[in-house]
Amino acid sequence: MSAYRTREQYERWHMGTCVRCGRKGASRAAFWEGLICRTCYEKAANTHGTCPECGADRLLPGRHDRTAICRDCAGITRDFHCDRCGTEAHLLGGRLCERCTLADRLDEFLDDGTGHPNPQLGLLRETVLAMPRPKSALAWLHRPKARLLLRELATGSLPLTHDAFRRHPEWRAAAHLRDLLMTCGLLPQADKYLLHHESWLHRRLGELHDQAHLPTLEQFATWHQLPKLRTRAERRPLTPSASSHAAQQFNRAHEFLTWLNGQGTTLEKVGQAGIDRWHAIHKPHEQRALRAFLTWARDTGRLPSRPAFPRLAITEGPQLTQHRRLELLRRVLDESAGPLRSRAAACLMLLFAQPASRIVLLTTDDISQDTGGQVLIRLGDPPAPVPEPFADLLLQARDQRTNMNTTNRDAAWLFPGRRAGRPMHPHSLADLIRDIGIPGTAVRTSALRQLVLQAPAPVIARALGFHDKTTTRVVAQAGGTWNRYAPSDHAQ
Repeated sequence: MSAYRTREQYERWHMGTCVRCGRKGASRAAFWEGLICRTCYEKAANTHGTCPECGADRLLPGRHDRTAICRDCAGITRDFHCDRCGTEAHLLGGRLCERCTLADRLDEFLDDGTGHPNPQLGLLRETVLAMPRPKSALAWLHRPKARLLLRELATGSLPLTHDAFRRHPEWRAAAHLRDLLMTCGLLPQADKYLLHHESWLHRRLGELHDQAHLPTLEQFATWHQLPKLRTRAERRPLTPSASSHAAQQFNRAHEFLTWLNGQGTTLEKVGQAGIDRWHAIHKPHEQRALRAFLTWARDTGRLPSRPAFPRLAITEGPQLTQHRRLELLRRVLDESAGPLRSRAAACLMLLFAQPASRIVLLTTDDISQDTGGQVLIRLGDPPAPVPEPFADLLLQARDQRTNMNTTNRDAAWLFPGRRAGRPMHPHSLADLIRDIGIPGTAVRTSALRQLVLQAPAPVIARALGFHDKTTTRVVAQAGGTWNRYAPSDHAQ
C-alpha cells in the first residue's frame, strides 16, 4: 500500500512553491530560507567558487541577495561532504558524490568476471573518470546499450578491434564507445566518417542479401568506393558529405539495377537506349549520383558496349548582392546578433566562401599571427590573411571555445563537438549559422563569385582550398577578367 493515502497528502508533504524560482512542484530540500525545488537544488549543489562572505573556496549552495554563498554563511545545516572522498558536492545514493558514484558504476560494468575491472580497460576507466562533468558520464552509463557494450568489452565477447565495432548491431552506441577508445589510445586512430561508412555498408549489404545483383554492388562498393574514401582520408579528414555521397551512389546503383530487372534486362545486356530511357525519367541529382557506378561499370567491362552518358546539367545556387553580403558581414561583428561561435563560423563563410563541412575541420593551429601581428588562417597554401575587425573575432572564437567540458576538453578543434575527439557536425554548425539569419548556400556562392572577380581563379583556389575547376567555372559564370590566367605557380 502506498505511503500516501491520497494525492492531497502527497502534495501537502512534498509539493510546494520554490523560494528561489517561484515555481510550484516537488520539493527536493528545505533550507533555512524555505523549500527548494529539484532544479534549484541541483544547481545549488553544483555551484563551486569563492564565497563572497568568508572568502573560502568551496561549494556555494546558499544565497544572499541572489549571490551564491557557502553553507556556513547561509546557515544551511545539510552536509554536502562525500562519505568516501570528502569532496563537497552534489551527493547521490549512499551519500557519495557524482565522481565516486561514477567510479562504482564503471567498476560494475567493466567487471571481467573476476569481481574486478578488466585491467586492459584501465585507460578507458581513467578517461571517463577524468571528465570534468561526471554527470554526463553517468547519463551515458544509464543507457542500456552503453552498459551492454561495456560488459561485452570487459568480458571479451566484443573484441577490441575496429572491425568488431563496425559489425556490432548497436552501431550508434558502438560508434560513441569507439570514439572514447580512440581518444584514450586503446584503439588506433581512424577517420570517423570512413568508419561510419564502413559500418553503414556492412548493414546495407546485409539488407540486400537476397538480391541477385548483390555481387555487383559489393564489388562496386569494396573495389571502387572504399579505396577512394580511404585515399582521401589519408590526405585529410573526410567530411559527412563524403560519406553520405558515397551512400547515395550505392543506393542509386541498387535502384538502377532493380529498374533494369523490372525492364527484363541486366547490366550486362543494357544498351544505349536503356541508359537514355533511365536518364529521361529521373531527376538531375539522381543522374549525378548514378554516374560513378555507370563509369565504373563501363571501365570494368560490365556494360556490353561503351555507351555515351547524357551530359549533366550544372545549376547555379542562389545569389546575394555584394551590398547584402557586406550587410551580413557587419552583422556578425555585432555581439547581440548571436553566440560567438555562430558569428565566427558565419564570418568564414562570408569572407572565404567556406562550407560548414570544411569549417568544422579547422583547428586552433590553423589560426595564427605572423611577426607583424597579421592574423592568418590556413585554408590552403599559403595561409590567407584575415582583415580587421574580423581577425579579432576569429581570435576570440579560438580562445573562447565551447563544448570543452566533457570528453573533448583536450581537443584542438576550433569548433569542438560533444563526441570524444570529434569536431562539431557540419549540420549542427550550419543550423547555428542559419539561426543568426545567415543563408549559408547563398552566402558561399556570392562570396566565391566576388573573390574570383578580385584575383585569378587558380590563386583563389590554392589559397582557400578549392579545386581549380571550381573557381574557373565560377569566374566564367561571373564574367571575370581572369579567364586566361594559367593555373600554375606564380609569385605571390
